[in-house]
Amino acid sequence: MAGPPPPPTAALPRAVQVGYGLGSIATGTFGTVPGLILLYYLTDVLSVSAGIAALVVFLPKAWDVLLNPWIGSLSDRTRSAMGPRRPWLLAGALTLPVTFAAIFMAPSLSGTAAALYVAVAFLLAATAFAVFQVPYVAMPAEMTGDTAERSLLMSWRIAFLGVAILLSGGLAPAIAQGQDDAATGYRLMGLAVAGLLLVGTLAAFLGTRRAPRAVRTDAEGSLRAQIAVARTNRPFLLLFGAFVLQAVPAGIMLAGAPYLAGYLLGSPAAVTPLFVCLVGPLVLTMPLWLRAARRYGKRSCLLAAAALFLAGALALVAVPLLPPTLAAPYSFACVAVVGVGYAGTQMLPFAMLTDVIALDAAVSGKRRAGIFTGLWTAGETLAMAAGAGAYALVLEFSGFIPSDATSDVAQPAGALWGIVAGMSVLPALLIALSFVFVRRYDVTEARLDAMLADPESFTWNNRSA
Repeated sequence: MAGPPPPPTAALPRAVQVGYGLGSIATGTFGTVPGLILLYYLTDVLSVSAGIAALVVFLPKAWDVLLNPWIGSLSDRTRSAMGPRRPWLLAGALTLPVTFAAIFMAPSLSGTAAALYVAVAFLLAATAFAVFQVPYVAMPAEMTGDTAERSLLMSWRIAFLGVAILLSGGLAPAIAQGQDDAATGYRLMGLAVAGLLLVGTLAAFLGTRRAPRAVRTDAEGSLRAQIAVARTNRPFLLLFGAFVLQAVPAGIMLAGAPYLAGYLLGSPAAVTPLFVCLVGPLVLTMPLWLRAARRYGKRSCLLAAAALFLAGALALVAVPLLPPTLAAPYSFACVAVVGVGYAGTQMLPFAMLTDVIALDAAVSGKRRAGIFTGLWTAGETLAMAAGAGAYALVLEFSGFIPSDATSDVAQPAGALWGIVAGMSVLPALLIALSFVFVRRYDVTEARLDAMLADPESFTWNNRSA
């Protein structure tokens, strides 16, 4: 089958690279702040039980499983003077900041009533985020046909992602805990984070106005047909499975950090160094992962990154056995090892996804990046929420006692072990399972070049092509 004219292979203007990367301020902020503080906000400020809180953090994101592919399908079909994706970026910029701020603007509620309010507000924010994120992730495969250029574009994205995660993850707890009244602190935090979301979404919309636009072709006739095609794309399914299994542990680590800091390390303020150890390597090691991927291949580096994540997480199980003077530095060191691995599991799969999208366009003759990125972002958001939800269930079954901001609760020994096991054993098991998927993914750089050079000889089930 003759494919569509390929995307341009010339180097993208630096302004476009930076403009696109700035969009990660929004994706990094929204992916971090709810995962870091929403569960703790529910259980330790609004006095919501851990079991109900698990539903609140998970169900709104489960909606993305249906919503994101639909948005991807619609953006594939969009015809606009601004291109097919940028109108959606603008729509997200106009809705996401407002809906996010609303999550933390709850009236004086507690327990189940507070949980219902937060769930509805979070659902609206998740919808607005999908409107922005799905088309945003689809853009690189259409902006350039050069695999190295796409990796460079991803490096800008991950660099700004790391900055956004560090900034929002450090800023949000500091503002929320910096007021005498907890409710006021969280409202101010919601407004400040909404400002970051506005900056990121508008920057991506304005910064990509000079980006090359894809040559449009007809996508599949229906959403069901597009999902069916994605299911037959073996490289996508393997990569998607690995990414989801690695994203759930990331959600667990974010959700568990405030509990580890407050109940095991004895200082709620310790959440800041824990968070820095987890996400700081995104900025520091990203160039190293990029260089290693060019030398050794993306798949090999992804396996190495996952191994580091597993080792650091599993080592945390020893924290309750250590004296107080050693528990904190040991925890920081373990989480830093996790952070180096987390950096690789963030950058490399996205770079590999753009390869899969480019290959699909060459083989099928159709531009349907939206359906793949819709499924991908749905999986990412669901996995992060599943991580927080799974951690909340561990707390519930281990006997964790919820509280409000005015009371101090002594947790039973079982709950303390649950806090640690949820951040160590469970993530390690999931990361170990992801190795099966990564090892079976076989679109290496050399094989990709050969397949793009002769797409008519390749089918998704032809492993020897």
